[in-house]
Amino acid sequence: MNYYLVVAGCLSGVAALIHLGCIVFGASWYRFFGAGEQMAVMAEQGMIKPTIITLFIVVVLSLWSLYAFSAAGMIGRLPFMRLALIVITAIYLIRGLAGFYFVSSPLGRSPEFWVWSSVICLSIGLVHVIGLKQQWNSL
Repeated sequence: MNYYLVVAGCLSGVAALIHLGCIVFGASWYRFFGAGEQMAVMAEQGMIKPTIITLFIVVVLSLWSLYAFSAAGMIGRLPFMRLALIVITAIYLIRGLAGFYFVSSPLGRSPEFWVWSSVICLSIGLVHVIGLKQQWNSL
């Protein structure tokens, strides 16, 4: 079992649960986790848009978690394993690096949001890189 990919799967799973918490607990969670005032206000107004956007993110992060667990040998093999893990890892790393660009131009979010979310994404990406490198020959 590849423990780095297990950790990667858990981290994506936690991220999915946090996003699910935003849907369940509403505006205060959107604000706390830095989704932006516009998303928080829409949630307060009972608009469906924040729920749809956040639910999409929950589904994507959950799939990413499943792919990491599959590559780690915890669940059955999923299709396109190598390609999926390369894309997932690249997205985490690119998002992590790109977020630092937005610190000076935060697009409705705080600079702190961009720093913290970038560090988190880079960390998850690096855990994926290590796990993927270790598991590459068996994928």
